[in-house]
Amino acid sequence: MRSLVFLRTMANLSLNCSSQEYPQPLEDPPNLCNSSSLNHTLNQTCNLEDFFLSNEELLIKYLGPRRSSVFLPVCITYLTIFVVGACGNALICIVIAQHKVMRTPTNYYLFSLAISDLLVLLLGMPLELYEMWSNYPFLFGKGGCYFKTFLFETVCFTSILNVTALSVERYIAVVHPLKAKYVVTRTHAKRVIFTVWLISMLCAIPNTSLHGIFYLLTGSGKVVKESSICTLVKPRWIYNLIIQITTLLFFFLPMVTISVLYLLIGLQLKREKMLQVLEAKSGLGRDSYQSGHAQQQKMRRRQVTKMLFVLVVVFGICWAPFHTDRLTWSFIEHWTGDKHLLFQYVHILSGVFFYLSSAVNPILYNLMSTRFREMFKDVMCQGSHRPNGRKYSLSVTQVTTRSVVCEPPPGHGPAHSDVEDYELYLECNNENETSFA
Repeated sequence: MRSLVFLRTMANLSLNCSSQEYPQPLEDPPNLCNSSSLNHTLNQTCNLEDFFLSNEELLIKYLGPRRSSVFLPVCITYLTIFVVGACGNALICIVIAQHKVMRTPTNYYLFSLAISDLLVLLLGMPLELYEMWSNYPFLFGKGGCYFKTFLFETVCFTSILNVTALSVERYIAVVHPLKAKYVVTRTHAKRVIFTVWLISMLCAIPNTSLHGIFYLLTGSGKVVKESSICTLVKPRWIYNLIIQITTLLFFFLPMVTISVLYLLIGLQLKREKMLQVLEAKSGLGRDSYQSGHAQQQKMRRRQVTKMLFVLVVVFGICWAPFHTDRLTWSFIEHWTGDKHLLFQYVHILSGVFFYLSSAVNPILYNLMSTRFREMFKDVMCQGSHRPNGRKYSLSVTQVTTRSVVCEPPPGHGPAHSDVEDYELYLECNNENETSFA
């Protein structure tokens, strides 16, 4: 049900006069051989045989079988991704919401990314599975069609913008650490995230407006109500243009920007490491405590940056097939049997990677971040009673100690500003921040 491209059912449509096994690309609705417009002359010249077909035969002829031939393997794959992704992203949201020490600017972006992933998994995936089970009729009407198109457009844009904002935040924190105290704050992160979601929703409107409910007509011009599908109903050239522009603005340009940012971050970290080696050899520098303190800060930055770099690489890999799918559909004008068969495989693969991108982040955090791993254990084990919980209690004690040390005591002293919060976070988390196996 990824509405940024045609529905899976569109890959099975045969909306052409010759009723070939493989469809031609969908043309503007008024020019279809079987269209929702009452173009009787076109219907009679191209589809004279339709007068003698029953409604069920018309559905099979133009829309194909109700159930996708790949439903079972795709369903098993999707459900596995659903369980892992829904549980993992829910844990991320709970961990960040419950533990104040986790409410850092970086984690706010991860929280926003987890929300968009949950929306895809909880609302998008069930609808797509249902449509693969029963390709038609579409039961949710025009409003439901607009909603699902708008949802997937918004989540697509939000995900890449969140990752881009996160990369900019890392760049400032590593390359311009003095500015980070005033720019990389929780208030600033909230404003950026709000702007990201607002821009994403506004940019989702154009493609949403192109979609609607399509019906088949009988040879006599009557609507076949069982044929309703949610698909493109406006001129295809507009859709193609939107797809190409949004792919450029919301995939290629952000990925190039992110690549440049991480290149600059890598160069900065390399320079810092070289300076650290030179200082150690020359015996220059501050006292041992300050030197160790600075080294721990730099180590923490390198570790966090490493995790986020891996996240970006995985994100790009997972989303590349999806955008390849979109661009393929928008650029190819004349379809052959081989092209259509290849497109079907690309479409299935893009769907798997599309949803996989919503489930892989919690796995990355758990593998690469000791802090997230400890917090996950804390949340999952809340409320459980263990007679022999000594090993677990040590883990919880570590987490609790961090929280107590890093959280300012309520009601004592003046309220902390964002800058003070950030500095406090840096001070008390040097030894406990993200570590990698």
